[in-house]
Amino acid sequence: MSRITETFEQSAKSGKKGFIPFLTAGDPDLETTRDLIVELSRVGATVIELGVPFSDPMADGPVIQRASERALRHDFGLEEILATTAQVRSRIDTPIVLFSYFNPLFQFGTDRLARQAKQAGIDGVLVTDLIPEEADGFASSLRAEGIDMIFLVAPTSTDARLQLVAERASGFIYAVSRAGVTGTRESISSEAAKLVKRVRRFSDLPVAVGFGISTGEQVAEVWSYADAAVVGSAIVAEIEKLSGSPDLVGQIGRFAEALTRRIM
Repeated sequence: MSRITETFEQSAKSGKKGFIPFLTAGDPDLETTRDLIVELSRVGATVIELGVPFSDPMADGPVIQRASERALRHDFGLEEILATTAQVRSRIDTPIVLFSYFNPLFQFGTDRLARQAKQAGIDGVLVTDLIPEEADGFASSLRAEGIDMIFLVAPTSTDARLQLVAERASGFIYAVSRAGVTGTRESISSEAAKLVKRVRRFSDLPVAVGFGISTGEQVAEVWSYADAAVVGSAIVAEIEKLSGSPDLVGQIGRFAEALTRRIM
């Protein structure tokens, strides 16, 4: 049983829903990323998504685009990101999912990535622009190392696509709440709840909903029909706003707690 599966099962037994915060690795620097991972684990994150900065993040809105630009100025790569997760793995049990576009992973080498990700304590990989039909080789490499392959589904996904994802995904399924790029929104599309219901027809895996979730009220709304809420741009925007603050890590921890205080 993977660490992601075990964590979701423990949450379900205790009657809790999941909280999945997103960070861009290296924003503002890798040392702070390391401390943020530990802090988010401390305040109750179910899973932590760690974004690999990329120069052409097509699915991301301006907040995460700027975070990638800031991180890329430090001139590091996957080797350094994996070294960072290895440093925190002895301190936390929270699952970590590497969130990336395929190009950086391909350039690194997918078999090499699977091996080193396992050694670094990575529990899952989500590749935003890798469709299930083209993911067999990479998924096999991850599976051999006990790493979950997580796929995105969207309100526009056909039943055939949902079935395909259900057959090939492990860990959990990430349901995009609406079409478009990442970013905070004042409300969550009604399509999100419908999508989760459709996914459940094909899979027993936990379903996490992301894209546009930025307030405690929205997290609670997602919890009413899904297994977990993903909060990305709102956290990344806080990191940007707090740049240079000596208490950045603590303030992000308190921000995350405020999003989830109803049950955490």
